Amino acid sequence: MARMAVRRTLFAAPVLLAVTFAVFAVAALSPFDPVKAYAGTAGLTASQAELDQLRANLGVDRPLVTRWWDWLTAALTGDLGDSAVLRQPVADAIAERVGWSALLAATAFALAVLLGTALGVLAARRPGGALDRCATSLAYTLEAAPAFWLGLLAIWFFSVRLGVLPSGGLTDAASDTVTFDQVATHLVLPALVLGVSQLPWFFLYVRQGVADALAEDPVRGARARGLAGRTVLLGHGLRAGLLPMLTLIGSRVPELITGALLVETVFSWPGIAAATVQAATAVDFPLLAALTVLATAAVLAGNLLSDLLYGLADPRVGFDG
Repeated sequence: MARMAVRRTLFAAPVLLAVTFAVFAVAALSPFDPVKAYAGTAGLTASQAELDQLRANLGVDRPLVTRWWDWLTAALTGDLGDSAVLRQPVADAIAERVGWSALLAATAFALAVLLGTALGVLAARRPGGALDRCATSLAYTLEAAPAFWLGLLAIWFFSVRLGVLPSGGLTDAASDTVTFDQVATHLVLPALVLGVSQLPWFFLYVRQGVADALAEDPVRGARARGLAGRTVLLGHGLRAGLLPMLTLIGSRVPELITGALLVETVFSWPGIAAATVQAATAVDFPLLAALTVLATAAVLAGNLLSDLLYGLADPRVGFDG
């Protein structure tokens, strides 16, 4: 396990280097002008000399490779640069927001895994039954539903129609302090929407895996020997059915990040969504590179986690193979 983790970490280094360079290259080809974005309305009346001086101050007049290398060497020492659009150090901007994004993503992911696994097991007990048909049809429907559409629908129903949950933000509008109760209440809708948007894949994988396991000869033999149905289902079917689902964890991380950005925007959740949008539209090189590296690292970590979990669940899989 340790050897595989070290090997994956060494492989991640060149991937992250390539990703950071690609960010700077794409930003350099972008039609958006970071100088005009930084200057705002003042740039409309500024002279060309003033714009050129601002361009030099921001460092965007230097060659692409030079900007990338300077950012990379500084980042390795912990200096991620300053965000031109947010007017603060990139490290501070990320530190203020990433915790809330992580809270939302972790809560939604746990909800998707637990609820998807439970529904998948129940549906696999009686393939073709009423629960199986209804849950499978709903899962395929949710697969095609965009996360932002689910968010708007949830706001309309729970906030506007029923008035039982807040429509967005982190705390109540009249509150100037962040309390656990307010955060928990405001977290319900975005976490529910993000979790439901990820649930279909876990449900379908678990349902198919458990159904296939229950149809195998060893499981049929266990039933013939008189083992209780719950023992067969949890001891044999569930373990075999969870193996395919474990490989899904890593592949869902990119979709989880994308969905979290959309959900944060819909519910005005104070995560990294707004910073990501601002960094992209303003071509904020330091912030854009740092956020992209963070997302890439999360994807690589998710893939490593799924492989480790699969190896722990199935002893036949060798970590060092």
